Amino acid sequence: MVESTNEKKNITSKINLPIEIIRPKIQTIPFIFTSPHSGTNYTNEFIKASALGALYLRKSEDSFIDELFDHAPKLGAPLLRAVYPRAYIDLNREAYELDPTMFEDTLPDFVITASPRISAGLGTIPKIVSSGYEIYNTKLKFKDAKERINRYYFPYHTALKNLISNTKDKFSRCFLIDCHSMPSKGNKILNSQNNTSADIVIGNQYGKSCSNQLTDFIQNYFENEGLIVYRNDPYAGGFTTRHYGVPKCKVHAIQIEINRALYMNESLFTRSTGFKKLKTIISNLINNLTKEIFNS
Repeated sequence: MVESTNEKKNITSKINLPIEIIRPKIQTIPFIFTSPHSGTNYTNEFIKASALGALYLRKSEDSFIDELFDHAPKLGAPLLRAVYPRAYIDLNREAYELDPTMFEDTLPDFVITASPRISAGLGTIPKIVSSGYEIYNTKLKFKDAKERINRYYFPYHTALKNLISNTKDKFSRCFLIDCHSMPSKGNKILNSQNNTSADIVIGNQYGKSCSNQLTDFIQNYFENEGLIVYRNDPYAGGFTTRHYGVPKCKVHAIQIEINRALYMNESLFTRSTGFKKLKTIISNLINNLTKEIFNS
């Protein structure tokens, strides 16, 4: 059986909770799965404040990723997912990683105002969607951004910290799988060595956030399924991987990026004929992970 903080299973439902944790009745494995960019609650207020229509706002969304990994609770691991979309707030960033040009007032000193993410327009409150279009018609007020961060960012990371702590208490170790998708076209999916596209990119911060044993296992599994897999190129992992992956403390964090062309129509935001096959592959991966003993 699966317990959920949200009884509605439709991922497009307009629920008021900032996050959702889908829990197994009993956690039986030291794994946690997270999906920080699959939220689909595009409120009317947000859409009205944006210069973009709903379809353009969805270009930053990791559509259906939470659904692809929803077998995890059935096999004994919790799944933490965002409810609100990445275009509204990016949970895979520092808490206050903000572009000062987006705001009408001066930002406090504690705010991070310069980083590669900010330069790309992809801070905690994003300036653009992944296709490069600017999100807002007018400048924002910091008090509104702070309220948004307090309401949605901190509950997500508080929940994640609690899941990690509880997992460590029960199993003396924790393995965090951070789940993402990537567009099928553009330089962000190309390997820098051979300029070819990947089906899967695994990020472990070049070995700093996760053991090579788990990384090798996941890479070998996907390759045995006939998929093209790259490691740390072009994605080595985001804030979640960097911040929570501390192998010396027996917490391992790894990021999995999946090429959207494998499972969805990227222009229509619908599942493709490949969705069922990929879901089976991922479900079998999770099943295999439950049987493997990883050193920590």
